Amino acid sequence: MSDGLASFRRIVIKVGSALLVDPDTGLRREWLESLTQDVAGLHAEGREVLLVSSGAIALGRSILKLSRGPLKLEESQAAAAVGQIALSRAYSEALGAHGIEAGQILLTLGDTEERRRYLNARATVGTLLGFGAVPVINENDTVATTEIRYGDNDRLAARVAAMMSADLLVLLSDIDGLYTAPPAQDPNATHIPLVELITPQIEAMAGGAASLLSRGGMKTKIDAGKIATGAGAAMIITSGQRLHPLDAVRRGERATLFQAAADPVRSRKRWIAGHLNTSGRLHVDAGAVQALHAGKSLLPAGVKRVDGDFRRGDTILVLDETGAEIARGLVSYDASDARLIAGLRSAEIEERLGQGVRAAMIHRDDLVVGRNWQDEGVLRDAG
Repeated sequence: MSDGLASFRRIVIKVGSALLVDPDTGLRREWLESLTQDVAGLHAEGREVLLVSSGAIALGRSILKLSRGPLKLEESQAAAAVGQIALSRAYSEALGAHGIEAGQILLTLGDTEERRRYLNARATVGTLLGFGAVPVINENDTVATTEIRYGDNDRLAARVAAMMSADLLVLLSDIDGLYTAPPAQDPNATHIPLVELITPQIEAMAGGAASLLSRGGMKTKIDAGKIATGAGAAMIITSGQRLHPLDAVRRGERATLFQAAADPVRSRKRWIAGHLNTSGRLHVDAGAVQALHAGKSLLPAGVKRVDGDFRRGDTILVLDETGAEIARGLVSYDASDARLIAGLRSAEIEERLGQGVRAAMIHRDDLVVGRNWQDEGVLRDAG
């Protein structure tokens, strides 16, 4: 049987809390050792492996013997502080048994949403890979608040895959792939082995959060798929509940493969496309939509309405007349000025704002146009 990972050189693997931590007994050490043995096998073949691991809060609450149920923010952060040390030690020991160094990277949302911090994070992770280490990446739950969270490690893993130009993102889940409907609710649901394109029909198959310890469900995995495949990485969803889950993928056991986009965006536009937080919206007319798909900049003349409170350089959405997202990019004007010039032509803009104004509301170099980005998750480089 062919190796399901054979064609991929740089692989991001996402590990969920429910796989790594038992709420009653704590760390699932045997499972972790089987995973790192799989990672060591890939590493020995010259592959670069990055781990995006949940589990700090779950492990910390087990160590602190906190009761089940929702935690207050400060309790979650305290649990993360305790759990992160234990989690890092566990990975270091498990990888170290195979002669591999682990490097801990803790990210907050701003580390991938702000360009300078994004580049710094990419350089740090890239240097670790160059040293032959395995980066172990997690959201910095000790400081992140609800307003500045990724929200789930599926999307964090997709952002990491995009940031690091990975070939493959593997989401280890409690289910062995995508089904036509949530199989726990529909006994007639059938498994889908290959997704060539994330369409509205594919999104409709996703359900909600899967367990007590997980923040996401199949929906967040589909969201992750949009980010990863648009950046040129394939994505695999497979069961992580068995031992040696990566070897299972290599043997061809059941999984769902999401194909990478045929025309992934370049590095800067990959960062723009993957933004999880956007600051506003521009509603544009049909002529502007046509111009954007032709690779043009977005001009103020095509803007019909401006929503939100944003500053120049913020990432905002571009919506067509039906309200569907067709693009996103870095806006050239503050929201107040954008409202003043919406619908105006260049000469009128100079009259309204004065000399030295920028011709484009969003320049083509700062714009990512999607073929139904929101619906299909496939991005096109407009530049």
